[in-house]
Amino acid sequence: MTTLNLHPAAAASLARWHDMVARADVSDLRAIVHPDATFRSPVAFKAYHSADALILALGTVITVFQDFAYHREAATADGLNVVLEFSARVGDRGVKGIDFIRFDEDGLITDFEVMMRPMNGVQALAVEMGARLGTLLPAFKAS
Repeated sequence: MTTLNLHPAAAASLARWHDMVARADVSDLRAIVHPDATFRSPVAFKAYHSADALILALGTVITVFQDFAYHREAATADGLNVVLEFSARVGDRGVKGIDFIRFDEDGLITDFEVMMRPMNGVQALAVEMGARLGTLLPAFKAS
């Protein structure tokens, strides 16, 4: 991976995120997530609000995705926003996607947005995530 020109606190948190993903263990995720964080899912129009929602969603999706890998990274000039391109499988469906992660000055994730394609992979993800979290995540949506 290329070295990004990140804010030092964001760089430290991003390194922790990459380590968690590599280990497929997000048990330490709360340490780098702002309590009022927002999670934007590729399968829901309205965002989910709170660290609990973000941690629940990412902790579950890491068990749904297979062969997950990041490929490219980019950052904004202020060093507080990163874009991470990834690929994975959901069952027999391949997906490509982008994680947009915004950090605050303390290196805490304030916003995590996922965009994915193709539609059949997104649909497979929606079915699997719905089966696992369908009764839990809606409580975190803003009205």
